[in-house]
Amino acid sequence: MIKHVILWTLKSEFSAEEKQEIKKNIKRELEGLMGKIPGLLSIEVNIEGLKSSTADLMLDSSFESEAALKAYAVHPAHVFVADTFVRPYTQTRSCLDYEIFT
Repeated sequence: MIKHVILWTLKSEFSAEEKQEIKKNIKRELEGLMGKIPGLLSIEVNIEGLKSSTADLMLDSSFESEAALKAYAVHPAHVFVADTFVRPYTQTRSCLDYEIFT
């Protein structure tokens, strides 16, 4: 199994209220991909970090294989969500992909 974890920081130009709405939209849209992309086993977006956090939100997702992760990256449903609800609002992105051995 492959884990795909992303941390984003939203652009500073947005107010606190705007950031809350943006985070809710990102969560709804990314989690809505479950069942639409082959090989996607789980997807969760955390938008309620502690004040000590240095990122605004986190994606935690699991895939059947590295090939499934690569297919997700270019899947039209994912690309639409990323281009419409994520990329226009985010300033920084950090990613960690790793394999879980059972």
